[in-house]
Amino acid sequence: MPKEGNRSTLKKKIKAKTVIVGFPGFGLVSTIATGFLIDHLKCEQIGKHWFEEGVPTLAIHNCTLVDPIGIYYNKKHDVVIIHSIAPVHGLEWKTADLVLDIARQVGAGEILTTEGVGSQAPETRGFFYTSNPTHRKNFEKIGIECLGEGIVVGISSALLMKAEDTDVCCLFAETHSQLPDSKAAAKIIEMLDQYLGLDVDYEPLLKQAAAFETKLRGIIDQASKAKEEKDKKQISYVG
Repeated sequence: MPKEGNRSTLKKKIKAKTVIVGFPGFGLVSTIATGFLIDHLKCEQIGKHWFEEGVPTLAIHNCTLVDPIGIYYNKKHDVVIIHSIAPVHGLEWKTADLVLDIARQVGAGEILTTEGVGSQAPETRGFFYTSNPTHRKNFEKIGIECLGEGIVVGISSALLMKAEDTDVCCLFAETHSQLPDSKAAAKIIEMLDQYLGLDVDYEPLLKQAAAFETKLRGIIDQASKAKEEKDKKQISYVG
């Protein structure tokens, strides 16, 4: 698919009200949550992107390649989901530009970012932040608390600073581990469902999210073992 700079040309012209953003972060919460939604809502892939400055990364899911950054569309709920399996450390500003460009292409008035945040609390809680008074009231009506104190970093921070004509709302779920956290991802999905009315079936939610978590754990373990083997070979060669 042709690209120019950080612009991704979508396969088809569509209009969507909301863009949901999920990039790897603490607990891989965003990647798990958006991956689940794409499968659950049977979204159509309408584009893809990658940063050549990053590490080439692909995944295989149901015998199909998963792009580093995939762009998906669900007409019923009027949403575009940007789902990434590739880390973008050091590329947060470029990533924010990409998200804003996609939002402009589809005419979205709102961007919802999703994040996992470290916590020692016994329960997994969810929070939001938005500077839009109307959206804030909508979140509060459905019982989601505003993040009263905290530091926002990464893509969410870059989007909050760069967005001018598009509202950015951030959703946060507490996670207790840097390992894939399906419970925190389920909290993100719960908040998105309440806010957007996605009609998510909660019965199989944790089970499916846990299965996706297991797959991600396997990818992480394989990558770690491959690195260890590579390091051993280098040490043996040098020695």
